[in-house]
Amino acid sequence: MLGKPVGHSLSPVLHYAAYRELGLSWTYERIEVDAEGLPVLVGGLGAEWAGLSVTMPGKRAALEFATMTSARARAAGAANTLVHQGSEWFADCTDVDGVTGALRAAGGFDAPPGSTGVILGAGGTAAATLVAFAELKVGRALLVVRDPARATEAVAVANRAGVEVEVVTWPGGGFPNVVSEASVLVSTVPAEAVAGHAQELSAVPCLLDVIYHPWPTPLAEAAAARGRRVATGLDMLLHQAFGQVEQFTGMAAPREAMREALRDATGEILPLPLA
Repeated sequence: MLGKPVGHSLSPVLHYAAYRELGLSWTYERIEVDAEGLPVLVGGLGAEWAGLSVTMPGKRAALEFATMTSARARAAGAANTLVHQGSEWFADCTDVDGVTGALRAAGGFDAPPGSTGVILGAGGTAAATLVAFAELKVGRALLVVRDPARATEAVAVANRAGVEVEVVTWPGGGFPNVVSEASVLVSTVPAEAVAGHAQELSAVPCLLDVIYHPWPTPLAEAAAARGRRVATGLDMLLHQAFGQVEQFTGMAAPREAMREALRDATGEILPLPLA
């Protein structure tokens, strides 16, 4: 696990649970490294390294370092997964699986092709969400940001993924018009940023709030009061790990074992449903 910081990561819980279930005596280590140091570190690893998980701030550096890349990693402009293939490294972005898996399994996402999705924020999670929207056949995205100048990269991601995108400045008067036609909303911003708008935002049929600590968030509480199903950042973490395990090991991920390990490690605060 490469990143800075990485001490708080729950990824070892998931990977060790998977390797135990698969009968593999593998190790999964946290290594603190920034984007500048990632190429040197990875370039010096031996053949015994099967793969690497990459978190911030090294996802763009991982994509640039790799000699082979997946289409979705190129679309997202970032890679959270590096797989050793002979003398080369293959880069993928299973963060996309995290979003699609969370929306389908926990959020109950089921919308017709061409529907509209809303994303609050324009950072790395928003980028993965835009690529996920393309996989889910969400044809149009409203990208809600406080500063439109910061949405440039996210707009480029949408263009590469084939999703029509409109940048919306954070509405001071509220969100009714923003969410009125939306089939799905993904909030990538801090819980307090949307607390005052929780009632309006929870009107959407499907919600993903990437915050999971502390839980529940005001947005999740408002959605629960409406009887909505809510996907969270823990659901994303779980579903993105499945693809990593499968690419590292060449074996099917033991999903139930991984889910139960994550539930145990987080005090069973969320059900973490599987599709």
